[in-house]
Amino acid sequence: MLNGLYAGLNPVAVTIIAVSIMLIGGFAMTRITSLLRLPNVTAYIVVGILIGPFCLDLIPQNILLHTEFLPDIALAFIAFSTSEFFKFSALKKNGLKVIILTVFESLMASFLVFVLAFIILGLNMAFSVVLAALAAATAPASTLMTIRQTGAKGEFVETLLQVVALDDIVGLVAYSLAVSVAVALISGGAFNAGSIALPLLANVGAVALGCVFGFIMKLVIAKSRSSDNRLIIAVSLLFAFCGACAMIEISPLLGCMSMGTVYINTTGDDKLFKQLNYFSPPILLLFFVRSGVSFDLGALFASNGSIGGTPLIFVGVLYFFVRIVGKYAGAYSGALVTKRSKSIRNYLGLALIPQAGVAIGLASLGARTLGGESGNALQTIILSSSVLYELVGPACAKLSLYLSGSYSNKLENIVPVDETSAQSKNEVELLIERINAIRSELPQDNPAEKAFTEAAENYDIYYPNQRKTGKRRR
Repeated sequence: MLNGLYAGLNPVAVTIIAVSIMLIGGFAMTRITSLLRLPNVTAYIVVGILIGPFCLDLIPQNILLHTEFLPDIALAFIAFSTSEFFKFSALKKNGLKVIILTVFESLMASFLVFVLAFIILGLNMAFSVVLAALAAATAPASTLMTIRQTGAKGEFVETLLQVVALDDIVGLVAYSLAVSVAVALISGGAFNAGSIALPLLANVGAVALGCVFGFIMKLVIAKSRSSDNRLIIAVSLLFAFCGACAMIEISPLLGCMSMGTVYINTTGDDKLFKQLNYFSPPILLLFFVRSGVSFDLGALFASNGSIGGTPLIFVGVLYFFVRIVGKYAGAYSGALVTKRSKSIRNYLGLALIPQAGVAIGLASLGARTLGGESGNALQTIILSSSVLYELVGPACAKLSLYLSGSYSNKLENIVPVDETSAQSKNEVELLIERINAIRSELPQDNPAEKAFTEAAENYDIYYPNQRKTGKRRR
């Protein structure tokens, strides 16, 4: 099918058509997954597999070769957006307990996966370390979507939101350390203080450089600038930082995270993060679809001699279950140590099962670092397990919210009324009171009307003399 579709076309036309197929296919599949209440990431991966070489074969191999920069760019946006939640004021307010809880649930999953991979299955050390680090990351999008759908509230939800905000940060740090160890093992064949310290120092340097870029971003992006120029400057700085990291062959993740952390804490400007979140979806879509296209379905059912003789499908299934056990056990023990409530201790781990965005991006970078069959095996395991996690994750998150009492299907639990007044009113009067209480909590402005109002206000802020002089402010 591939030869017939692109026969006689020049390379530019082939590239444009292939990219359009990826974009349109990804969007079209979200129409189906949204009906099933599944996150968009699942749709993108499935479409990539369908249009890849093992099904319809619509994407030429050279498209994959010439878009190797996409994982760096996609992860740069993800890491930068994650740093929006890394506000020092919030950390001081929430205290040390949430950080301890997050470290427990992240690293317990990594520890158990490492035991599985290296000790039980006998896979090689470099591969086992990187796979274990990837187990720490979660996909908060599924959990956040479920919270919005159920309208859940309370202490459990607040703790969950704080944990998922910090979870990917722990995952990024764990991955950076693991890759440093893996590089040292691949190059030297054994632990060596110098070979391990050098990559770690390089990552420290990337963090420092990211802080410098964050201060530059603060100085250059003035609040008086137009929204389009703010976006151009932010994207150019992210691209420049990724390029600098690629030159010295280190991951841009921690640096982009430090860049965003410096910016949000020195400016308090969260609007830039919202702008980037509106800009990044096509880039992230292309990245996830590309990941699905590169998914090696044949390798899933074969043993990989470079990491050990165990078939990858067996490794993937065990990874899927062991990581769930690690997340639950880590959340339980972390809540026990920090003396959190029984509902948090018993049910928080269920809401931390999904794994997609950050893990897939890190797997792409890790595959490039490990190279060859080992890198391909790493990406195959993470992609296949991510699809399973995104299928069961939302249901587990909803179950955790229900069991913790964070939401209810009963009106009297959703909108409680004063017990004293309830005794003097009949059921109809109580129903009217609850309906009025719900109406009072709803937003008063029409969403479309509010959007037009904000657009008009932005126009007046950024171009105050436009109507009079016809000149735009730069």
